[in-house]
Amino acid sequence: MTDDLPRERSRRRVLAGALAGAAALTVMGVAALRRDPGPSAGPAEPATPGPAPSSGPAPSSSSATPSSTASDVPTWVGPTAPGVEAGLSLGRPGALVAIEEFGDFKCPSCRRYAREIAPALKTKYLDTGIARVFWRDYPIRGRDSTRAAHAGRAAARQGRFWPFHDVLYSGEVALSDAGLREAAGRAGLDVARFDRDRKDPSVRQAVQADLEFALQLGLPGTPAFLINGELLFGAQPVAAFEKAIEKARRAR
Repeated sequence: MTDDLPRERSRRRVLAGALAGAAALTVMGVAALRRDPGPSAGPAEPATPGPAPSSGPAPSSSSATPSSTASDVPTWVGPTAPGVEAGLSLGRPGALVAIEEFGDFKCPSCRRYAREIAPALKTKYLDTGIARVFWRDYPIRGRDSTRAAHAGRAAARQGRFWPFHDVLYSGEVALSDAGLREAAGRAGLDVARFDRDRKDPSVRQAVQADLEFALQLGLPGTPAFLINGELLFGAQPVAAFEKAIEKARRAR
C-alpha cells in the first residue's frame, strides 16, 4: 500500500548550494509532488507516475536536458520517485508540507536527528497537521545499514515502523540479526512474521528503489530531507527546519 505526496506543485525542485563537508556538492532536480488524498479503502497511487516501491529502481534521468527558468536557474527533469508505503508516513493526511526523510539506521547524525530534533518538529508541525513526514531508506553504510532497512520495511507491514525506528535509534540494540530481532520484540512485533517479511524479495526491492532514487538525486549522505521538494541536508538545528517548513508553508 502506498501513500501519495502533496499534489499542489506539479514539479519539485531540489536546489542545493555548497554543502558542509570536504567537497561542495550542488543538487538540482525536479520531480512531481502530489497532494495526499487522505484515508482510502484501497492502495493509493505512487508518489509520481511510475513504479510502486516494490517494482524496483526508478529509471535513470541522465538523459534529461537542462532548461532555464525566468530567474536563469537551470533545472532538470528528475528521476521518478517511488511511492511511499502508508506505514512509513507520520502525521496527518492533507498536511500542507511534505517532508521526505532519507535516513540510514547506522548513521550517527540520523540518530541525533531522531532523538533531539524530530520530537520538537513533531509537536509543532506534525501533531498540528501542518507537516507530514515520509520515510525513505538510504542505506549507504554497508551490510548493517541494508539489513536494518529491510527490517524497518518488515516492521511497517505490521504497522509498527515508527516504534521500531525509535528502538533502532535508541542505540541500545546492535544492527545484527539478533539485535534486529530484539528490537522487533521491544517494538511489539510478531517476531516470526517479522523474520519472514524482512526476507521477502519485495521488501528488498522497495529499499533498493529508495536507494536508487536518492542516488539519482545526488544526495551526498544522510540524513537528507526534501521539504516540499527543497533540499535540507544534515541534522541541522531545529531553527533551520522551522525556517524551511515555514517557507514551504507560505509557498502553498
